[in-house]
This record gives sequence, structure tokens and C-alpha cells, in this order.
Amino acid sequence: MGHRALIFDSGMGGLSVTDHIRRETPGLSLTYVADDMFRPYGSKSAAALRARLPGLLATLEIAVRPDIIVLACNTASVTALDVIRDAVRAPVVGVVPAVKPAAQESRTRTLAVLGTPGTVKRQYVDDLIANFAGDCRVLLQGSTALVALAENKMSGRKVDMDILRREVSPLFEGRFGADIDTVVLACTHFPLLMDELKSVTRQTINWVDSGQAIARRIKSLLLELPKDSREEPPDCALLIGPEAAPARRRIFAQYGFGKVVGLYP
Repeated sequence: MGHRALIFDSGMGGLSVTDHIRRETPGLSLTYVADDMFRPYGSKSAAALRARLPGLLATLEIAVRPDIIVLACNTASVTALDVIRDAVRAPVVGVVPAVKPAAQESRTRTLAVLGTPGTVKRQYVDDLIANFAGDCRVLLQGSTALVALAENKMSGRKVDMDILRREVSPLFEGRFGADIDTVVLACTHFPLLMDELKSVTRQTINWVDSGQAIARRIKSLLLELPKDSREEPPDCALLIGPEAAPARRRIFAQYGFGKVVGLYP
């Protein structure tokens, strides 16, 4: 008896946030939903995401009945958080690029935001930079290929290091690349590639993501919500699309989701 949360992402990226949530709120019941059918979000238009996500989250809210919804996707958060909040009753916690802490930590005052094109091209990110990193040089890099690599890794397939190097190396080879000391991982998939990212980066980098901050925010909000008397179901993962393969099921089980269900619209 307590609270339950719905964690939503386009795929397995939200697992990087799930770890932090479990540490901050160990008694929280979790339902994870991966919208595999519509991934990658980073290549979708704002109009497409704003058309799909409010109705989908409203339907999931009816099915899961969460006390809180975690939108564990940067692209969805910077694109459709407002219309999602209008469509559901539960409080929604979004994930936004950790520009503020990155700017506070950067000594060279040169940092990068590495996300999907659907995140780094949004006005929301421009506003974050203007408000919290106005005295910094901020380089932006978008990649949907890294999302695919993270999904491959979490599905038990080999990460193509040549592709990863191709996507990341240009950021550090440009005019100001050598000055970068802090990189914002502005996609929840990207922390899943931390070891690989470090291996292809020659200079010392402080990699910053929003996982810990999101977990603290969830813990704070839950303290304000009354607990109910419902019997809490076991933690489970719902995969929208045809990707409930055994390797993926094993990864979800490692993250505490013993039951994995494939949903086929």
C-alpha cells in the first residue's frame, strides 16, 4: 500500500531514470511503458508528438491509475509536456536537459548539449541556455543514431563503435571542441551508453544528466500526496509494439520489472 508511478519513454531510455527513482523512493510501485512503435521521438515533428502523446498518456492513466506520471523523455518533455498535463489528472514530471547544473560545474565555460534533433532544436533548450548558461559557449549536437545504439545495447546486441564515434567525435573536433569540459546528456537513452561515450572521448569530460534531479522531484511530490489502500501490483513493463524479445525482457527484469507485456495496437 502506498504510491504507484507510471514511467513513460519512447523505448528503454527511461531505465536510466528508473535507477535513480528506485534509490530515492524504494517503496514506490512502478509501471514502465515503452512506446517502441513510435520510436525515435527525436526525428518526429512537434505536431506529431503533440497529436499522439496526450491521448496515449490519458489512456495509460486510466489503465494504470498512477499517482504520478514520469515523462522520462527529453524530446517529449520539451515538446508536449503542456498538452500532456492538460490531458491527465495525475501530476506529470518531465525530463529537461540539465543545462543549469552543467553551467554551474563548467570551469572552461564551454559545454555541449548532446540530445536528439527533436530536443536540441527546440526553443525550450534555447531558453534554458539563455537563462542559465548565458556566460557560456554552448555547442549543440543532435543524434537519433545514439538512441538506436542504446536500444541495441539494452537488447543484447553489439554497439557499433564506429557509428558512435562518428556521431560524437565531431563535437570535440570543431573550433571550440577542445575547450568542452561538460556535456549535458539530453536524452535518457544516452546515459545507458556512458562507458562507450567515455571510451571514444579523449579529453576529460563531466557528463551530466537529469536522472538524480528527477528522482528528487518525484520524492518531493509524493510526500504531498495521500497514500491509498489499493493492493499494489508487481512492477511491470508494457511495450507498445513488437519488441518484447527475450533479451529485452531480461534487461527489464534486471531493472526490477519482472513482468513484461507486449501491447500490439
